[in-house]
Amino acid sequence: MSSWLLSSVLSSVPPSVLLLCVLLVGLILVLRRLVPGAGPLSSPAPARGSIPCLPRLPVLGSLPWLGGRLPPHLLFTQLAHRYGRLFALYLGPHYTVVVNDHQHAREVLLQRGRDFAGRPSMVTTNLLTRGGKDIAFSDYSPLWKLHRRLVHNSFTLFGEGTGRLQDIVLSVVDSLCVELLTGPQHRGFDPSPAVTRAVTNVVCMLVFSATYRHGDAELQEVIRYNDGIVQTITRGGLVDVYPWLQVFPNKSLSKLKECVTVRDRLLTRKLEEHKASLSDGDPRDLLDALLKGQTGGQRSPGSKEEGITDDHVLMTAAEAFGAGVETTSTTLLWILAYLLHHPEVQERVQKELDEQVGGERPVGVSDRGRLPYLDCVINEGMRIRPVSPVLIPHTAMTDSSIGGHPVCHGTRVLVNLWSVHHDPQHWDKPDLFNPGRFLDDQGQRVMPSCFLPFGAGPRVCVGESLARLELFLFLSSLLQRMSFRRPNGAPLPNLQGQLGVVLQPLPYKVVVVPRAGWESGVK
Repeated sequence: MSSWLLSSVLSSVPPSVLLLCVLLVGLILVLRRLVPGAGPLSSPAPARGSIPCLPRLPVLGSLPWLGGRLPPHLLFTQLAHRYGRLFALYLGPHYTVVVNDHQHAREVLLQRGRDFAGRPSMVTTNLLTRGGKDIAFSDYSPLWKLHRRLVHNSFTLFGEGTGRLQDIVLSVVDSLCVELLTGPQHRGFDPSPAVTRAVTNVVCMLVFSATYRHGDAELQEVIRYNDGIVQTITRGGLVDVYPWLQVFPNKSLSKLKECVTVRDRLLTRKLEEHKASLSDGDPRDLLDALLKGQTGGQRSPGSKEEGITDDHVLMTAAEAFGAGVETTSTTLLWILAYLLHHPEVQERVQKELDEQVGGERPVGVSDRGRLPYLDCVINEGMRIRPVSPVLIPHTAMTDSSIGGHPVCHGTRVLVNLWSVHHDPQHWDKPDLFNPGRFLDDQGQRVMPSCFLPFGAGPRVCVGESLARLELFLFLSSLLQRMSFRRPNGAPLPNLQGQLGVVLQPLPYKVVVVPRAGWESGVK
């Protein structure tokens, strides 16, 4: 989810900002001539034997060498051919190391995970998270570890074996299937709105037990503010490199603040309702679980920091929407796009479903072990089109090293997951959609060490198990009940994608055909 700020910074620096930066550079150079013994303009050049680094200028850093229209993940992959798989650059004044291969990625995320578990402070993410009261963007600290443990324990209440997530997802899938099979399916339609609504509904039920019907006003409000955040944050990332730009009018930043205000107002109302109705019984949803685990004023052992506050609870709920809706819905839409390109894959999944589950009952979590190929389709979708092609920036918590190269405390580190997932040294024909690469010769699942869709180590996505279950239940249920086809005369989906908060497929159309016995979408 770091790609929005990288894309906005690397793809288009406004001419007015460039002019202002050039004037500042000129002013600094003049002052240095007038002031004897003035210090260096920026951090010293990398030491001999250190990580290869792009050229840089004062204030601008390496930005003049990062021009063009390539999105960050492709640009970094291209630069790796010139500078090596581990190289550095300056995003404005920030020295940043870029990792493009799985050995260095695993070193940063796992082997030296604690060394690189920090997060940089950024304007947009501070706005989103009330100054880092969430899990994904908050800096590494004893309080963060306590907060993450609480969230993890709360998520386990809805994980595999409980049946609660399955009940939530399958109830939403039933509604989605009815909508898809009774709508204008024969004319072809864009599946994105329906899929996004369905995933949003799952998150609403999971977080605060709200059950919405299609067109419900509150559901539309959630979708609007979430979409508003997605659209505006992709255009406001330049202030994360140059925070002083906040003093200038910024429509995107103002719109982002408005959307966050609407979001927080709705979530605060839900939180107060949950406080008023909280009982001693089992938690009804994520808000209940967080409130029960909060134990007001709880502190991490030996810490002088504040305990887990209502802000932490609110930002956890907000993050469930920010991370849970875009990533899951986008992954599903990518997989459907690839199934239109590869109908033989869809047919093989449906054959597996017919043989292992049949058509007399809905697919359940207990069927997962009997559906290895379907699981591989999900994995291949996450490999070939990772929704976050560049992981959220890490920062070095201490002096450390990567690949034997020294890395100083405070250095920012970007893991280019796209490059890791498309490395021809580890993936045969990496640009080919081939779910079979996740099966061995005996038809058993294999999980290559260079497959890291949720990150790894201390900063691994806390919602990984829930996301995997949700993807499995959605995709298996849809393909059990219907087939997806390209409309007559329509082009196949464009597989290049567009980069916003996540890497999304461009809009495309499908025709759905009910499978035997599922004409109404449910049984």
